[in-house]
Amino acid sequence: MELRRCRFDDDVVAPLVAGLTEEYTTRYGSADEMTRAGASEFEPPAGLFLVALERGVTVAGGGFRPVAPGVCEVKRMWTNPAYRRRGFATIVLEALERAAREVGYTTLRLETGPAQPEAQAMYEGRGYQRIPVFGHYPQALAFELDLTEAFEEEA
Repeated sequence: MELRRCRFDDDVVAPLVAGLTEEYTTRYGSADEMTRAGASEFEPPAGLFLVALERGVTVAGGGFRPVAPGVCEVKRMWTNPAYRRRGFATIVLEALERAAREVGYTTLRLETGPAQPEAQAMYEGRGYQRIPVFGHYPQALAFELDLTEAFEEEA
């Protein structure tokens, strides 16, 4: 498995965008969420996008974008259905957490939909705490991770 930093508009991201659009449409009846973050928001140094590739196949990915001083938001987390339950999402998320900490973020936030219990379980399992919804969707489940505490042992 290769974990690759890339631009959001790179060819290896296209399967992720298509898959995520299909997933949102299937689970929520709409994929309007895909218009709520532009490619430029994931540009380093304040942003980042990662894909996990296995034998050239985009199997998972996600990114973060700045939202406030010291705070970034994870967006576009997705795993190819044929590769789920193998730990790819956790690998991507952990890499995003580390990268966010390395560039100076102290807090990482994210939201997931109520029809994604597997995502909720992953975030809670990694120590994310529930917070009030901060985005566009009032039914979303919002989470936050204190990156200072999460990487305290390594300091």
